[in-house]
Amino acid sequence: MMTAFQKKIRECFPALRVLENEPMAKHTSFRIGGPAEVMAFPKNVEELVELLQISHEWGIKPVVIGAGTNLLAPDEGLSGLIICTKDALDGMEQLDETHIRVMAGVTMARAAMFAASLGLSGLEFAHGIPGTVGGGAVMNAGAYGGEISQVAARTEFVTMDGRLKSLAGNEQNFSYRHSAFSNLDCVITAVEFALTPAPEEEIREKIKELMARRRASQPLDLPSAGSTFKRPANGYAAALIEQSGLKGFAVGGAAVSTKHAGFVVNQGGATAADVQELIAQVQQKVQESTGILLEPEVIRL
Repeated sequence: MMTAFQKKIRECFPALRVLENEPMAKHTSFRIGGPAEVMAFPKNVEELVELLQISHEWGIKPVVIGAGTNLLAPDEGLSGLIICTKDALDGMEQLDETHIRVMAGVTMARAAMFAASLGLSGLEFAHGIPGTVGGGAVMNAGAYGGEISQVAARTEFVTMDGRLKSLAGNEQNFSYRHSAFSNLDCVITAVEFALTPAPEEEIREKIKELMARRRASQPLDLPSAGSTFKRPANGYAAALIEQSGLKGFAVGGAAVSTKHAGFVVNQGGATAADVQELIAQVQQKVQESTGILLEPEVIRL
């Protein structure tokens, strides 16, 4: 079926970038994952809408990824269609004195720097988050006291059958690492941010300060998916893992970072199976020693 589908999308979209048996390891920050059967990179919303409409007609439900910074892709790869929005759905614009609109494939870092260049504050926290704006909105990404929920005024998306929609304000239903889009079958296309005017120098200084904190505390030299576990109701995942004596604990090529216990890192040659087993053992050992069951933040495809 996929062979006939591939032929169809090549006929309909001769300019669409489509890769076959593309290693998911190239598209996840863990640098883990087998081949994706078909991976497409729609370069604008119109192309995305048509691609989703055709997929829907063929009964094919795509897997959608951004920068893959919070994903664990399987070693055996993924069958079917994978749509990648990173660097595909691209573009940023200023709407008025306090609002900017950013396409979903733009990285959080670029969005933060764009806002800074306009003298708009509120996205400084986002500079250190490696994912895309689309992925950030889905999981209400946050760091250093800032969250997408604080600045996202409106989110535009496409349903899996190709209908353009948007949610604004409280409709977005943001909570800790969750949003209305977490449970919707959709692809986010753009986010409108409501920001606050401030001196550009002050904004850039804050970004610099947060980046220095990040470099000092996080294992940025090794592939990872950022924080592996969600923050529990009582305490912090990293502290509980360290308290359980698990810093440096490894399974195969995957290990709990010795720099920040909240991160599982790929020390080289780690498989998805290694990471999954390590996560399971950390959960078990932390629960045994503290009574708290950690919930993974990393999404398994």
